Amino acid sequence: MRKPIYNGRLIQLSLDTVTLPNNAQVDLEIVHHPGGAVVVAVNGHNEVCLLRQYRYAAKQQHIWELPAGCIDASDASPQITARRELHEEAGVQARQWTDLGAIYTSPGFCDEKLYLFLAQELHQGSTQHQADELIQVHWRPVAEALSMARDGEIIDAKSITALFRADAVLAQQD
Repeated sequence: MRKPIYNGRLIQLSLDTVTLPNNAQVDLEIVHHPGGAVVVAVNGHNEVCLLRQYRYAAKQQHIWELPAGCIDASDASPQITARRELHEEAGVQARQWTDLGAIYTSPGFCDEKLYLFLAQELHQGSTQHQADELIQVHWRPVAEALSMARDGEIIDAKSITALFRADAVLAQQD
C-alpha cells in the first residue's frame, strides 16, 4: 500500500507498507524520482568534460560533476536526455554514443535510476544553462579526472561511477 506524502516538481515522497521477502511487514519512506542520464564526454585530445557546479544541497559547495539531468515527459528516453543535457550544460554534441549501463543512486530510500553514457566524436556549440544552473565548463585529461575521483576531489557518486566505467571502455578502444 502506498500513501502519498509529498508531490513536488521533481520528486514525490510516499510511505509504502510492504511485505519483505522474509515476510516481515514494514513501512518505508520512498523518494520517487523520474531518473536521469549522465554523460562522459571525451574529445579528440582525450579530455573529459567536467562541470564545476554550485550545489545548495551539498552544503552550498561548488562540486565537480559530469553533464547530467533528469528524464522528463518530453524526453521519455535516457539517451535523448543525455543528448539534451550534454548540449545544454556543456555546449557539445556527439556523433558516437556508448551505453555504460545504469545505477541506482540510493536504493535504500530512493528509486532514482541513472543511465550512463560515453559520448565521443564531439563538436562544439553553445551552452543553454537554466536560471538555477551555476556551471563552469572545464576540459581535463581523462587520467586527471580519474585521479580527481580517486583522490576525493570529485565527490559526486554518479560522476565517479561513470568515469570509471568509461575508462574501461576507452582502454578497450586503444
